[in-house]
Amino acid sequence: MKHPHLLGGLLLAAGFSIALPAQAALQGRNMDGNLDTYEAYYDTNLNITWLADANLAATNTFGVSNIYPTGGMSWDTAQNWIGAMNSANYFGYNDWRLPATPQYDPTCSSQSGGDSYGVGCTGSEMGHLFYTELGGVAGSSITLTHNANYNLFQNVAADYYWSGSGYPPNNAYHKWAFVMSDGYQYWYLSNIELSVWAVRDGDVAAIPEADTWAMFLAGLGLVGVVARRRKAS
Repeated sequence: MKHPHLLGGLLLAAGFSIALPAQAALQGRNMDGNLDTYEAYYDTNLNITWLADANLAATNTFGVSNIYPTGGMSWDTAQNWIGAMNSANYFGYNDWRLPATPQYDPTCSSQSGGDSYGVGCTGSEMGHLFYTELGGVAGSSITLTHNANYNLFQNVAADYYWSGSGYPPNNAYHKWAFVMSDGYQYWYLSNIELSVWAVRDGDVAAIPEADTWAMFLAGLGLVGVVARRRKAS
């Protein structure tokens, strides 16, 4: 098997290059074999993968009880839901989780005793998604103010979303959450019903689009032609 750089050299020698998809912060990932849709998006900035469905729990409970028809659930139920999702090896992966909210976060508008909260919190994964990737604006609902990336996802709710991170001063009863209706990050009682959005570390196996395969195969064909001509000469 030729190494990639050798293949590239042959393509250049043939006066041909394969046009590969441009790098972008959010890259679509096909996970069910249907090349017409993406089931997840890889964030190249944070090296994490988001489900394209921002409210999967509303249509798939994975057998977990105490989930509202809207997809809302307590933090403990959210942990059970993520656990069931991983037990089901969803889309071939068993390491899905809730988004992280690291502390201390200097990007937050409010700081108190090592706690970072308020608006502008791009240090958390939900905050980064809201402000950086989706173009959200503090004080405005993501459903009203966003960029084109917003349309990549389905069922994004102007709602509160659980984080997987606890609030240390009272970790048993308070957990961090992010509000998509105004870009606010704060801690909330863990027994209230909030939405969940699953994420996992790293990239997922991506199936190339049909046109990318076609260009790749065409390039290989030209490589064969060049090789045969060189051999004949």
